[in-house]
Amino acid sequence: MKKDNCFCICPLASGSKGNALLVSTPDTAILVDAGLSGVALQRRMAAVGQDPADLSAIIITHEHIDHVRGAGVLGRRFNIPVYISPATHQACRGLGSVPELIYFDCGTRFDIQDLILNPFSISHDASDPAGLTLTWQSCKIGIATDLGVVTNLVRTHLSGSTLLYLESNHDPDMLINGAYPWHLKQRIQSRIGHLSNHDAGTLLAELHHDHLHHVILAHLSEENNRPERALAEVGRRLNRPGICLSVAGPDRPGEVIRIPGKNE
Repeated sequence: MKKDNCFCICPLASGSKGNALLVSTPDTAILVDAGLSGVALQRRMAAVGQDPADLSAIIITHEHIDHVRGAGVLGRRFNIPVYISPATHQACRGLGSVPELIYFDCGTRFDIQDLILNPFSISHDASDPAGLTLTWQSCKIGIATDLGVVTNLVRTHLSGSTLLYLESNHDPDMLINGAYPWHLKQRIQSRIGHLSNHDAGTLLAELHHDHLHHVILAHLSEENNRPERALAEVGRRLNRPGICLSVAGPDRPGEVIRIPGKNE
């Protein structure tokens, strides 16, 4: 991605087939999750002008294969450190060996060059699932996908974000009337499942402030949601025309969003 004085974010993939989010500053580039094959991740990074060899880190939020599939391959191929919580690493069967493994704990800040990262616990059916905030200069990106319920901890960490990358997984009517077996419908709707469009819109309305400029809706179900439905429902509940609202998709990289730094 272009090395201007901006905080940049670009979804490379989002959904049950694979998740990967590229975040960069003028001096640092990281992947949050790497849930596509190594080849697919390289192709999608190349499509937005990012050389994998320039990545400073890969951050793993939880052990599900749609978040870790290519992490080990990229880590080995380009000697990229992989950051992961101890419990997630223990549960992670899709990572393999990596040249450098760095543990983090939810609730404890860590830095990667000029990026400040604060991982926080979320509710999902994984060993130690994490949301993240990433801060550079006065800009803050909040990331919370794969969560079944919005807790006060989630609200506290995401508050004050300049950009939010938030799950909007399903339309409740489509889920209930769809083809999924009942046990899977129950799991998705549970406290350790996924947020609906309704839940995402309600949270965003609570988190709104004057400096929230961008919202990216993520991890949409291809069976139980549609981008137009998510945008309409979240937009209705958020009801803030000044915010740029978009959807991250599964099949190609999304738009590169640039948040200007202090001197821009």
